[in-house]
Amino acid sequence: MKLVDPILAFQSELQGIRRDLHAHPELCYEEQRTSDVVAAKLTEWGIPVVRGLGRTGVVGIIQHGTSTRAIGLRADMDALPMQEMNTFEHASRHPGKMHACGHDGHTTMLLGAAHYLAQHRHFDGTVYLIFQPAEEGGAGAREMIADGLFSKFPMDAIYGMHNWPGAETGTLSVVAGPMMASSNEFHVTVKGKGAHAAQPHKGIDPVMVAVQIAQSWQTVITRNKSPLDTAVLSITQIHAGSATNVIPDDASLVGTVRTFTTPVLDLIEERMRDIAVHTAAAFGAEVEFHFKRNYPPLVNHAKETAFAIEVMKSVVGADKVNANVEPTMGAEDFAFFLQEKAGCYIFIGNGDGEHRDGGHGLGPCVLHNGSYDFNDHLLPIGASFWVKLAEASLPVA
Repeated sequence: MKLVDPILAFQSELQGIRRDLHAHPELCYEEQRTSDVVAAKLTEWGIPVVRGLGRTGVVGIIQHGTSTRAIGLRADMDALPMQEMNTFEHASRHPGKMHACGHDGHTTMLLGAAHYLAQHRHFDGTVYLIFQPAEEGGAGAREMIADGLFSKFPMDAIYGMHNWPGAETGTLSVVAGPMMASSNEFHVTVKGKGAHAAQPHKGIDPVMVAVQIAQSWQTVITRNKSPLDTAVLSITQIHAGSATNVIPDDASLVGTVRTFTTPVLDLIEERMRDIAVHTAAAFGAEVEFHFKRNYPPLVNHAKETAFAIEVMKSVVGADKVNANVEPTMGAEDFAFFLQEKAGCYIFIGNGDGEHRDGGHGLGPCVLHNGSYDFNDHLLPIGASFWVKLAEASLPVA
């Protein structure tokens, strides 16, 4: 690896920042302490700060030279509403809140890059350091855009990075085109007619209607969309009734749909609605159909991805770069940024959990797990990548 020496020398300070953030997790749009820490560090290092975009977002501005070129580097800040199982010293101090997705590490890697860039400035242009709130379901990226992120801070491209458990520590992965799926949810209520379970002919059984709908929806995946298009339709909840001898008035189906393209999503939503409505009608029931589109597919731009791959190789070596990583059906609101601006999103390997301190939970070191912890060995690697990416994007003439 060819890491930036001053960042390596700063690693212990970065670890301290990361573990402090981990111990004080804040949920989406509540990241007041986190944004205070970020803003204070940037100010201490002489970096102008703008606060308030997306409510609790922070943007640092590092300018040098005369070029009008600019690049945006993004890190997310929020934690998850879940209980931490770890008991090591930097475990969460707030019950029911945990940095179980590594946003504490993402924030710290970008702070590490900020510290170096503020001191050395081997570039010509502007680097925008974007610390985003509310990635975990709050669409903080969309809110920052609505608050004028790209109009107030015009940039040529934007980049993001996420740790990836299971991938070898410090490896970098990416793929051009769709890399993460859209995230969507449905809430469907079948309205029948309640009756005594011993006299089913006097009612309209919403449970049987819901079962028929659930089974038929799977044909959308196997018979309506092209076999070459990837999609997931998962029914995760079915609720009905409260007694063994009563046919209830209604039943509900809840779940998620994931796709890599919007046309496939359009098709699935339309067919789900048609099947639900007409199946219910065939049994004399009615349906309330609600389909919510949360995050769009995350689609990396080809030019920026190719550029990022070369920078990745310069940092960790070609043998540690996967330029054609398998896309995931997970979702990320960085997708909103890529709808508005050219850019790329990459993964950095977090390892298998061997880095965790004594006192970690018995579960695996995977995202959204109570035994997870960010791998601090990544801090100088991620920070070095951000620095090299900024310098390569804004070369000195």
